[in-house]
Amino acid sequence: MNTLTRAQLTEAIYATVGLSRNESADLLEGILTRIVDALTDGKSVKISGFGTFSVRQKGRRIGRNPKTGVEVPIFPRRVLVFRPSHVLRAAVNGETLQPQTDD
Repeated sequence: MNTLTRAQLTEAIYATVGLSRNESADLLEGILTRIVDALTDGKSVKISGFGTFSVRQKGRRIGRNPKTGVEVPIFPRRVLVFRPSHVLRAAVNGETLQPQTDD
């Protein structure tokens, strides 16, 4: 399985937009920083046609150690959630979407 890296994204920006490689890297880092900052502040990030990133608070609960069976507390924490858009979901499944009309 291949993984798309920051370097490959930077190269794609360079090839598509025509910025220098350094400017392309700065642009990508700026976008990623804005996304991280918004999520850290508890805001959702919606990218049209791609999906929505959000942070959800999980409460305290009791879990179990699978090896020993001993109950252990699981403390409250924040978890990152991604919900893909219907456009992304269709693309991944090889489907084509019919454009929606306002009729």
